[in-house]
Amino acid sequence: MRTAMLVLEAILGIVIIVSILLQPTKADALSGLIQGQSDTFFAKNKSRTKEAMLVKITFIAALLFAVNTIAINLIK
Repeated sequence: MRTAMLVLEAILGIVIIVSILLQPTKADALSGLIQGQSDTFFAKNKSRTKEAMLVKITFIAALLFAVNTIAINLIK
């Protein structure tokens, strides 16, 4: 059981790293503000974009990672 949880821990860690690296930088958003292009399709549908999906995946994976870490420490 502990081995399976350690494998899950490693997989969740990799998912977190990859989802963070795939997210765009905040500097990309600042250039649109300077140019005045804030009313785009992606600004109106922000919850449906790839970036929003990556944020949700990162949050869920981090939450599962924390719960799994606590469970591993309780099993000792």
